[in-house]
Parts: sequence; structure tokens; C-alpha cells
Amino acid sequence: MTRIAPCLWFDGDAEAAANLYASIFPDSSVDAVHRSPTDYPNGKAGDVLTVEFTVLGMKFLGLNGGPIFKFDEAISFQIYTQDQAETDRYWNAILDNGGTPSACGWCKDRFGLSWQITPKVLGEMISSSDQAAARRAMEAMMTMTKIDIATLQRAFEGADQ
Repeated sequence: MTRIAPCLWFDGDAEAAANLYASIFPDSSVDAVHRSPTDYPNGKAGDVLTVEFTVLGMKFLGLNGGPIFKFDEAISFQIYTQDQAETDRYWNAILDNGGTPSACGWCKDRFGLSWQITPKVLGEMISSSDQAAARRAMEAMMTMTKIDIATLQRAFEGADQ
């Protein structure tokens, strides 16, 4: 049993969000849907109150708490990808389902939750002991919306100079 799970506050669409995430990411599922036994401030008896779901093996609880609180960029989910194909697949799945792009590998899904679709190699590059190469990779990343690994690699190697 999971001893801690992030609770995400949705405005009535926790089940739709859980279904979307389960459709995009492997090792993901909608585990349980719980309906309210009584009326509550933002819903009626029988409405979906909470949804237990798993994304990439991590447990979450979605709460249909109403419009009071909104997601912002102070919380985001960073998804580490192995290659450009995986980066493209996750990025496109979020955008193709009503999401919006941002900068430096960040995007926001249609529910307002921020995601960072981050190739593992990016972290390796910007933490390199070769400070000049790390700086070039970081500077290249700062110009991107979706991360392009080939462009990062060229910058890291100094091939674009």
C-alpha cells in the first residue's frame, strides 16, 4: 500500500484527467472511482468525488474540489524520456488532447497541469564537468519549446559555432 500520494484538485474532471494520463503513459491506470455519498459544496450525491490513479507507476488521488483552486507552474510533473521518439510521443499526446506548449520542454494539459517532457540526456549535458559544453547545451535548451535532442547534441559538441 502506498503511504503517500499527491492529491490533485480538479474542477469536476478528475476522472477525465486520470483517463487521459492512463492513455498516454505506460504503467498507468485508473484504479478506482469514488462517488460522493451526499451533496457537497461543489457537487451532488452520486457525482465523482475522488479518483485513484497511477501514472508511470506512481499513485495519485484526483479530487473534484470545484473551481476554487487552479493548477499553476509551481507544481509540474517532470517526465524523463529516453529518446526523441518518446519525447515527441508524450509532448504530442498532451498537446493533441487540448494542451498548450510553453518553453524549455514545458507544456500544460487541458486541465491546467504543467508537465516537463525532459530527455534524460539534457540533464547529463547541463551537469557535465565540461562547463563550456554544459553552457552551450543550456543556452540551446532555453531557445526551445519542445526539446530537440539533436540540436542539444550539436550545441553541446560545439558544432553550431
